[in-house]
Amino acid sequence: MFFPLIQVYGTVRIVIVANAPVNVDERLSQIAANADYIIAADGGAQTLTDAGIVPHLLIGDLDSLSTNHVDWLIDHGVEVQRHPREKNETDLELALYAAVERNASHIDLFCVLGGRWDHTVATIAMLSLPLLIGRTVRIFADGQTLAIVREHMLLDGPVTRTVSLLPLTPTVDGITTTGLAYPLVQATLYFERSRGVSNVVTQMPASVHVQSGILLVIQHEHPVE
Repeated sequence: MFFPLIQVYGTVRIVIVANAPVNVDERLSQIAANADYIIAADGGAQTLTDAGIVPHLLIGDLDSLSTNHVDWLIDHGVEVQRHPREKNETDLELALYAAVERNASHIDLFCVLGGRWDHTVATIAMLSLPLLIGRTVRIFADGQTLAIVREHMLLDGPVTRTVSLLPLTPTVDGITTTGLAYPLVQATLYFERSRGVSNVVTQMPASVHVQSGILLVIQHEHPVE
């Protein structure tokens, strides 16, 4: 499946909820309430309706939902895009494509990490999809927020928050940070090395700049021992 790069216009906030077997992040209801559009990736529809949220779109092979639940969603005005089970993309990847087609500028992902490691690793890798360039994409998971940096990112803070910087490409070059306990200045981090794990925000504003490569930034909501 090929999707050309799409120019991002304006601010369109889209929430995607998938079906990983994890506790629902407490931030889901707040962020969904401010979203322009909500997508359920297959069984993510159950998580949403359990939280009292009706998605705009249900997408996937729908093997995790009962026929009665799908019918209920249709009766409540939800658009359903059913795909065959034998396909090249996961339901989450299809949901990301749908968000891009709807010109998302901000995409927030919930219930996408945990359970099967193959899905978890594939999901993190999907953050580097070229069609997501120019869009703010975040994963919310168990008190942590994951995001990609290709050029520049302001960190959320507050002071004392643990932050890890992990390359998704063989190297990430020209990394310069501000406001962190262990500063980097025009540094290179390597995919197979752990140097970027467990930095700490010491002052705000804190930021990360990257010259080349794709950097995964993980921010912890709670203190890490």
